[in-house]
Amino acid sequence: MATASSTELGTASISKLLIKQAVPASIGILVMSLNIIVDTIFMGRWIGPLAISAIAVVLPFTFFIGAIGLSIGIGGSSVLSRALGAGDTNKALRVFGNMTTLTFLISGTLAIGGLIFQYQLIGFFGADDSFRDMALVYYRILLYGIVMLALMMMGNNIIRAEGKPKFAMIAMIIPSVGNILMDYILINVLDLGMQGAAWATFISYASSFSFMVWFFMFKSELKLNFEWLKLKTKIVREISGLSAVTLARQATISVLTILLNNVLISVGDALDIAAYGIVSRMLMFALFPVIGVTQGFMPITGYNYGAEKYDRVRETINTSIKYGGALALIIFASIMLFPEQIISIFISNNEGLDAETVANNAELLKRTPAALRWVFLATPIIVVQLIGGAYFQAIGKAIPALLLSLTKQGFFLIPLILILPQFMGVLGVWVSFPIADVLSTLVTGYFLNREVRRKLIPSTEQKTEAIV
Repeated sequence: MATASSTELGTASISKLLIKQAVPASIGILVMSLNIIVDTIFMGRWIGPLAISAIAVVLPFTFFIGAIGLSIGIGGSSVLSRALGAGDTNKALRVFGNMTTLTFLISGTLAIGGLIFQYQLIGFFGADDSFRDMALVYYRILLYGIVMLALMMMGNNIIRAEGKPKFAMIAMIIPSVGNILMDYILINVLDLGMQGAAWATFISYASSFSFMVWFFMFKSELKLNFEWLKLKTKIVREISGLSAVTLARQATISVLTILLNNVLISVGDALDIAAYGIVSRMLMFALFPVIGVTQGFMPITGYNYGAEKYDRVRETINTSIKYGGALALIIFASIMLFPEQIISIFISNNEGLDAETVANNAELLKRTPAALRWVFLATPIIVVQLIGGAYFQAIGKAIPALLLSLTKQGFFLIPLILILPQFMGVLGVWVSFPIADVLSTLVTGYFLNREVRRKLIPSTEQKTEAIV
């Protein structure tokens, strides 16, 4: 039987459940995103704008390895949530164990390969001579701790699947606060530059991983033993089918970032990469409440779908879209009204800097606000694509989830970025984002609405009823 903590997902008010799940997730994402933002601010102010370019080119590979854990965590947690909803605790334990083994093996293998081919990869990611050495320093140190990040991302999703979002929030807050503190000490006080920034991130990974180990030893309802760690083909296949959805999306984001870096360096220069580095971090930061709603949505949906409470699933979809849409509107208004003020936070006040750095700062402040506005232009509608993709993943339909997850970045954004800059230069990169958002929202909304009509509305109800 599922414990009282997870059983609540099938009985409590949907609005209260969503708030209970989404608020801690949002706070965790906020603090984690704030960590990334502060990290970028410290680098821009204490090292220089080219440091932002350096972390922008390192991000795709380290992001992808960390996403291994995120993907296995989200995909496996969908299986785990439905197992708990059906009262099958043994299967839940087996899934947890196999998720742990898969995350360790895959992320460890990629980390070793990344260190072996570091010089080739850094060039491939878009680094040029002006910041290649800075990028290599940051890249090497991050890979030393990347397996801990992957396991942390995996474990965080399991904690939410157990119905314990507050612990998941704490697991995300610990590395964020730790990284900000260590950034200040290692970069500003000890003047270690890129090495200091990288070691601060490494320490943050280790601190969160330690908390995760403590949680699963003493607080979790899922207790591992060696038997559960042994890979079983059926379980691995079920986890992999759903994990592939998130992994494909994250891999596409990594490919997109590499493509963006190379396109920007070909039609622009290193400062355009720095501009995208700031914009991409704002994407991670500003959308935290909408992503929090999406993460809160998944365990509620997975549990109730497994329990065949389809009316609750439908209510969860509607409520999540309403809440997420309202939050997205607030984010949109803030970005449109205050882009210059937002960008200025990342740039040094120029005191004591050489003439070249001062000039780079001024040019970066000139270019980036327009890019920020373009990239966020379709923000009010993105909640539909997020909830739509998350729904199919939560209920275990891997193929629709995979295709919808690739819609924005893979089917629309990458082709647009390959085409538009040829005619519009750097502006073509920024314009591609809202166009891709609109197209992917239309596609996702159509398939989500069709699924609701076919599966979640009983035959006794009017078939004209649809999602809000």
